Amino acid sequence: MFGIGGPELIVIFIVALLAVGPQRLPEIARALGKAYREFERSLDDVRQNLEELGQEEPEKHEGEGEKSPPAEKGPGPDDVHRAP
Repeated sequence: MFGIGGPELIVIFIVALLAVGPQRLPEIARALGKAYREFERSLDDVRQNLEELGQEEPEKHEGEGEKSPPAEKGPGPDDVHRAP
């Protein structure tokens, strides 16, 4: 989980406990949990919408399937004539 191990989580918890206090820590933890869940739901919605858009075939517009004639090439390095 984010590359954070057990000891790091304990240190973060102790610092949060000292900074916020034992009265407000559960309240803040609940608020953070709700925010994280809402973020995950939003992210899932975006992923689902992108998958739906990717599965739809793009509509062909008028003239889209027609190929244009190849462009004429200018003289290449082999076409250049060198004076003797």
